Amino acid sequence: MVNETKKIYDAIVIGGGPAGVSAAVYIASRGYNPIILEKNEIGGTIGKVSSVTHYLSVDNYETGESFKEKLEKQLKVYNIEVLKQEVLNLDTENLLKKVITKSGEVYFTRVIVLANGTTPRKLGALGENELVGKGICSNPWKEGKNYVGKNIFVVGGADGAIKEAIYLAQFAKELSIIHFEEVLGTIAEFKNKLEKLENVKLYLHSRLTKINGKDEIESIEITDEKTKNKKEIECKGAGIFVYAGAIPNTENYKNIDLENGYIKTDSKMKTNIEGVFAAGDICSKDIRQVATAVSDGTIAGINASNYLKTI
Repeated sequence: MVNETKKIYDAIVIGGGPAGVSAAVYIASRGYNPIILEKNEIGGTIGKVSSVTHYLSVDNYETGESFKEKLEKQLKVYNIEVLKQEVLNLDTENLLKKVITKSGEVYFTRVIVLANGTTPRKLGALGENELVGKGICSNPWKEGKNYVGKNIFVVGGADGAIKEAIYLAQFAKELSIIHFEEVLGTIAEFKNKLEKLENVKLYLHSRLTKINGKDEIESIEITDEKTKNKKEIECKGAGIFVYAGAIPNTENYKNIDLENGYIKTDSKMKTNIEGVFAAGDICSKDIRQVATAVSDGTIAGINASNYLKTI
């Protein structure tokens, strides 16, 4: 059942990560009334990391959770309303746009900022779906301590994976990194920290292809990319943290121009549709960091405000 609210918002920001919060704050600071529609929690992906690194002005003890709390406080300062809603569709044909949600609510707005990021990609390993929440994990900060003295596996070799592997090693009996390439694709800082750890084992040119267990992980299968040989590892009660890339959350944006699934924007974060902007990891770009997400949100928020002046 569709329920069309009569209230018209100046701007609706879809997504409550750093990009979305930044856009909403800049819109509100210019005297407009944005709202944020977020299907999960404020903070997005960054809210689940063990630490926020390389972002200026935050100290070495900033966790994803504490960063998330700061975003929430800033939203309260500007009286920005956050509604827990999953967006299913947009109607952008008219000047007054509609945002349709899974719950059946329809919101009217003059401006939309798309900032709902990406979804972590699954491995496609046998047994992966069945063991989500039973050893397959997504939040190192909250879940890492559940595996003290047990084996922990991190799948992936990019910066995000290795940063979390370094954090998780303090809990693990043995921390294993499984990466399909010949070498880890991480920066020097993380590589140097990893080399100093004594309980880390690398499985390079390898893939996690099977996970066995019912109520917990019992064993895993790793396949060598070169030889195709399979190795079974007994690891009762282990934790597995997967970093296999991400998929942009653009499947419901049918009229937005995309590039490899990501939203195309200009230098003002405008999309191909008048009055619709985008910001953060959902955009087609080379670098996806907290700093670039906040920058995108700033640019989108300011230009969305400037657009509102003209209509």
